[in-house]
Amino acid sequence: MSAPSVTPTVVKLGGSCLDDLDGTWWDDLARHGRGRPLVLVHGWSKPLKKLDARYSEPSAILRDRYGNQSRWTTPEVIDDIKTVSAVLAEDVLARLERRGIAAERLLGSDGLVSAGEGERWWWREKQLVELENLVGPITGVDPAPLKNLQPGHAYLVTPLARNAAGQEVNTDADRAAAAIAGATGASDLVLVTDVAHLLIDDEPVRRISAEDAAAFRDKGARGGMRKKLRAAGEALERGVERVVIGSAAVTELLDGTTGTVITGTPITDTPITDTPITDTPITGTPITDAPAAGKGAGA
Repeated sequence: MSAPSVTPTVVKLGGSCLDDLDGTWWDDLARHGRGRPLVLVHGWSKPLKKLDARYSEPSAILRDRYGNQSRWTTPEVIDDIKTVSAVLAEDVLARLERRGIAAERLLGSDGLVSAGEGERWWWREKQLVELENLVGPITGVDPAPLKNLQPGHAYLVTPLARNAAGQEVNTDADRAAAAIAGATGASDLVLVTDVAHLLIDDEPVRRISAEDAAAFRDKGARGGMRKKLRAAGEALERGVERVVIGSAAVTELLDGTTGTVITGTPITDTPITDTPITDTPITGTPITDAPAAGKGAGA
């Protein structure tokens, strides 16, 4: 008789915060990964800006006729995304393998993530013009390439996708993580970012329902948090039990010590206004992150 399957934990690693995750953070992730399969989906915004200053310029971002923002993605940008992602993956996989977690990289465009037709009309110099922008909404995830979902093993996914025309396209990493979580039957999606909690009226929120999170997303959320709340709602609609947003260790986010938990069940919002929460130090002997060959210092 085969052993019962263990559902994976899907973790989105924000490109803006990867450099700030120290050795104890990776120790904690590895301990969690010994009990559950891991699927890590990474962002790339900060590494891309480091690669070339033009990616920090306002002209690198487009706005469509509905007000949605997107990175202007050409075949050259896809190549640059792959370049920075390969370097990032070398570092992440080495950190996991030093901690006893077998890890491999997977491009979402290699059969994992499919995308629909993207928007073609974008604002440029106060005019709507037709542009080919290699982005597209996620239409499906085929989990077949994730052949080894078992404890002690991790996949690192670069969230590119492939459209019906066979083109590689850029996708939103948070929403890709949500789609992958739903397709793999994950019970938890963790969105690791550079903010400790969702803030509403400048107060940190410990728990919030999907309905209330969606209402805040449409009325008060801005920028990256708005995308994260949209991704959270999509994950819950796909059967994920809870989504956690925060900047702490994965186990602390999952046990509710810190961060914001979003569930499909109606709950009373609980702003964190009493005693501040101090992140509990991770016990055990931390592993020193030695730099990978040919690279700079580690964590």
